[in-house]
Amino acid sequence: MMLHAIGLDSGTQGTKALVVEMETGKALGRGHAPHAMVAGLRPGHSEQHPEVWIQAMERSLDLALKDAGCSPTAVASIGISGQQHGFVALDREGRPIRPAKLWNDTSTVEEAEIIVDRLGGARGCIEKLGIMPAVGFTASKILWLRRNEPENYRKLATVLLPHNYLNYYLTGRAHMEYGDASGTGLMDIRSRKWRPEALAAVDPELEAKLPALEHPQDPCGYLRREISARLGFGQVIVSSGGGDNMMGAIGTGNVTPGVCTLSLGTSGTIYSYRAEPFVDPEGEIAAFCDSTGGWLPLLCTMNVTNATELLKGLLRLSNEELQDLASRADPCAAGLMFLPFVDGERVPVLPFASGVLFGLRRENFNPAHLARSVMEGTIFNLGYGFMRMRELGLQPAEIRATGGGAKSGLWLQMVADIFETPVTALEEQEAAAYGAALQSIWAYRRSKGEHVTIAEIVRPRIRPPALSVEPDPGNFEAYRAHQARFNSLWRTLAEEFRQHRLMLQ
Repeated sequence: MMLHAIGLDSGTQGTKALVVEMETGKALGRGHAPHAMVAGLRPGHSEQHPEVWIQAMERSLDLALKDAGCSPTAVASIGISGQQHGFVALDREGRPIRPAKLWNDTSTVEEAEIIVDRLGGARGCIEKLGIMPAVGFTASKILWLRRNEPENYRKLATVLLPHNYLNYYLTGRAHMEYGDASGTGLMDIRSRKWRPEALAAVDPELEAKLPALEHPQDPCGYLRREISARLGFGQVIVSSGGGDNMMGAIGTGNVTPGVCTLSLGTSGTIYSYRAEPFVDPEGEIAAFCDSTGGWLPLLCTMNVTNATELLKGLLRLSNEELQDLASRADPCAAGLMFLPFVDGERVPVLPFASGVLFGLRRENFNPAHLARSVMEGTIFNLGYGFMRMRELGLQPAEIRATGGGAKSGLWLQMVADIFETPVTALEEQEAAAYGAALQSIWAYRRSKGEHVTIAEIVRPRIRPPALSVEPDPGNFEAYRAHQARFNSLWRTLAEEFRQHRLMLQ
């Protein structure tokens, strides 16, 4: 009987399930179920009930199995990718105390500042953790609960991240691996251990509420008998899982040096595998661990397809029409520059920034140049961080693109030309779910006594690229100059952004 692996990606908007043939890595079936948000919250709060994830997981799993046309008894392994930085608070019976606070919950600004101050400021954080805790990290959410809901905090027995909670539901075991845990702001990413000073900055008793950290090669456990019986499965191993970026790295073959993954979604991320710890002394590049046993320096920007969606709505364009319109303008849009900070920005650190169109003249004051400048602006924004990663020693030979923006050949050409690096879009675009499935195959094979590496699992199963783009050297000089002007402009306007925000309050 041909065995199958299942990859589940539990994100903000919904859960995606992928049934994968274990031997070849071929995707056989897909399913999706949406997530509802907790409604009526104050601005800055973003929450979901963990029960919603369970319902969506089981619904998407059922749909994927039906789509694959395979028997549940053929499933041998499950892996879970989850939205990072969330906070699931469990009581002594293992029940959620309250809704989970999500990665994009910004209600914890004060708590984040308290933690950074207690760790000795930005320099102290880098020294103790190897990473600069952002507002969205889990640590500030735990402190928020302690300060704002003391009754709920007294019930707190176990802290889990979203993917850990789904693993807990499936196996009955509380568990954390290095990758997702590195985004809590509580772990020293170099030693891969909880940092006592960071724990004390939140609660001196916090370590007792955290699962022990484990290597991601070690599985979380096996599917509970009652779940296995209800779903028609046999014995199924559940791998350690990880955060969506960590699973996206596996799903794009980014498990050895030289490969870089670029996600062009609402936000943008760039990350690359390292076999040794990576620390940015300025804290701009997040120094995460990955979910294979290595490290995953990562850049995250907040503005990519959100900017193009706004333009599409304004001009009433489809994706194809936007790309066609932008292709009519030459690179650098006749000097028109767009700072895409419509939702503020994470890197560069400009939380109070806003979008800017700079350089409007008669020859570029038209829809084609506007479309081109908006698309290019999102890549120049990523380009600032990509240049920073190169300065710190990352030299990827290939970029593998995922996300909605990766379907645009024009956008990928902009990436290739601005980054001066070849870009490919892989056949399997559900990188996080696919990576979760591949990690589960690794766990299954190791459980059978095979001393196999994750690279040996991933390499033969990554499908050929659906699209490959080579950089055009003829555009390098103009784009380098435009990138320099982009970087100069946001630095010049940084204080103006802050003053403008204060004026609007």
